[in-house]
Amino acid sequence: MARKETAADAANPGRLKQIALTYKMTRRVDKKIGLVLAAIGIVTFGVFLAIGFLIGHPVYLGILGFLLAFLATAIVFGRRAERAAFGQMEGQPGAAAAVLDNVGRGWSTTPAVAMNRNQDVVHRAVGKAGIVLIAEGNPNRVKSLLAAEKKRMYRIVADVPVHDMIVGTGEGQVELKKLRTTMLKLPRVLTGPQVTATNDRLRALGDLMSNMPIPKGPMPKGMKLPKGGGPKSR
Repeated sequence: MARKETAADAANPGRLKQIALTYKMTRRVDKKIGLVLAAIGIVTFGVFLAIGFLIGHPVYLGILGFLLAFLATAIVFGRRAERAAFGQMEGQPGAAAAVLDNVGRGWSTTPAVAMNRNQDVVHRAVGKAGIVLIAEGNPNRVKSLLAAEKKRMYRIVADVPVHDMIVGTGEGQVELKKLRTTMLKLPRVLTGPQVTATNDRLRALGDLMSNMPIPKGPMPKGMKLPKGGGPKSR
């Protein structure tokens, strides 16, 4: 019992520190976050307290108002923090891969299955909607990279739907903050066993990044990519 209490006490400062860091990060982008949260909390509590006085139950409605004010503040804070995070990530290399890591259960994601010398990349996600190829980089260059990877998928898994998206703010592109929602809205056409079978076939195929000795970090200037992205023959 004492051990459980000690663990809980140790976890609380960590959570509070995380919330504080998230607030500081959000405030750098959203200067009005403090005023907005205070206004929501005060207004929500005030409305319920006023109703409580009107119906003769200020204590009960005051407690309910306090709880709902806390909940409303937490929801708004979470959304604005998420928006601020996406704003800082927008346009950064690998931002789409970071979003894919948190797309949700039922999805298997593989970052950088294709890349060119300009560091335009294509990521892959497999779920009940089929295969989703997500490209990020220069829109003009990445289209050919995306088309080549899509053609490769059709050769390997011809019976599985293949969707493609380009992350960006231009026409026909998907904004980074809407990427997860857009993927989750895709129609589900595969069963669980079919998703597993598709993943197994793609793993057997191998990916560009797992078959190339590319160092971590930015790609060195003048480095040439080898032709072909399939597994090396032995």
